[in-house]
Amino acid sequence: MTFSHEEIEELNLLLKFNLDSMQLGIKIHSSATGKEITAIQRLYDKGMVTAPDGGYLTDLGHTSADHAQSLFRLLSIPPDM
Repeated sequence: MTFSHEEIEELNLLLKFNLDSMQLGIKIHSSATGKEITAIQRLYDKGMVTAPDGGYLTDLGHTSADHAQSLFRLLSIPPDM
């Protein structure tokens, strides 16, 4: 089992959300890469964000972003620890 390129793009976007406040969102502008634009649309289609250009995390999105950020921190631990 491996992550697809599309899933990695979605995970990278979930890492950008600040989980300290549900009132902080992100907006993917038209100047973003095409991959970011389509990734945020996929997250919207999956019910993880409130708008097709980002917005706020839904409850599902918050849980997903929390898991993504936890996984990122775990994978960032130096190998000798």
